[in-house]
Amino acid sequence: MRHSLALALLFFAFFVVKSAHAQNAPARQFETKAAQVLMIEASTGTVLLAKGEDKPLAPASLAKLMTLEVVFNAIRRSAISLDTVYSVSEHAWRTGGAPSRTATMFAALKSQLRVEDLLRGIAVQMANDACIILAEGMDGSQEKFAARMNDRAKAIGLRTSHFANPTGLPHPDNSTTLSDMMVLARHLQSTYPEFYGLFSEPEFEWNKILQRNRNPLLNRSGGVDGLASGFSEDSGYALVTSAERDGRRMFLAIAGLPSDRERTQEAIRLLDWGFSAFKMRNLFDPGETIGAASVYGGDKAKVDLLATGPVDVYVAADDPERLQARIVYRWPLRAPLDAGSDVGVLKISQGERLLREVTLKSAEAVGEGTLRQKAGDALFELLFFWL
Repeated sequence: MRHSLALALLFFAFFVVKSAHAQNAPARQFETKAAQVLMIEASTGTVLLAKGEDKPLAPASLAKLMTLEVVFNAIRRSAISLDTVYSVSEHAWRTGGAPSRTATMFAALKSQLRVEDLLRGIAVQMANDACIILAEGMDGSQEKFAARMNDRAKAIGLRTSHFANPTGLPHPDNSTTLSDMMVLARHLQSTYPEFYGLFSEPEFEWNKILQRNRNPLLNRSGGVDGLASGFSEDSGYALVTSAERDGRRMFLAIAGLPSDRERTQEAIRLLDWGFSAFKMRNLFDPGETIGAASVYGGDKAKVDLLATGPVDVYVAADDPERLQARIVYRWPLRAPLDAGSDVGVLKISQGERLLREVTLKSAEAVGEGTLRQKAGDALFELLFFWL
């Protein structure tokens, strides 16, 4: 009996039956014009739609979200403040200011701007001059600031992105994915609530020039409150946005649309679908045992596995396809094992689509077993792999 669970978990999978009855009907697919798309329900992290989300693309102005993260983090660490003042160099003015004919806040040459105003220039107007002014002021050059962007990107969990400048202006070394942009957008919204409101400010005036927010969804799709849009010749029109309706938040990233108009229409259609066609479903309550895992060389043969909170998924209301979940861990666990140790993940799927992953922790401590218990485990492991 000590090793029966290990045999059952030969492929490290345990299917949860706390789901709907099996049906033959496939999950309803949402057809989108976007070449790449990723949509996630915020509270559960459930993936509602994914298409080409890991395919590299030029970030264009979406790179400015990473620039903002670097500045927000510096303010949080008190390395700079909202009242810190930086000067407008000729390079910043020519490359990102009025002469550049790109998105700009029209900062005057050799003028001085507060960090707070520069942040508004980026969040509201996607201003290239504001990005360069901050980069030069904080690190002396765009190149050094880009190195900081890449360090921060790794620190917050971006897997493959690389930034060559703070603006996202064309450069062969600028690259990202929708998956990474989604991580960044969720991080900005949850980590910096004191700054997130900048994204939804309707307009910003600088140097006597008033500009409206460049997010095409503000005031056009209910609950949209951020983040950024972009365009590149290779990746088309892209958008990373978030919306909240009736207490539920959605994140959407899309790319590969042929026009600004189609990007806006498709984003509105996707968000409306995400908010209307799904329902929340509870699989496990807090503290409920989800499964168990074998322990090698311990005073107990197995340990129960728990999630730290409720395990919910956001699923299509009219889709009868069975939910499946499997426990994945590195067999066997080794004693001693502390209570609350991260020991595996619960992967929840619907059909072939992975909805979300939940970290599983050990419910109790497992001490080292006796010499006899260790010898028995060693013999079983040898026979297991030999067979």
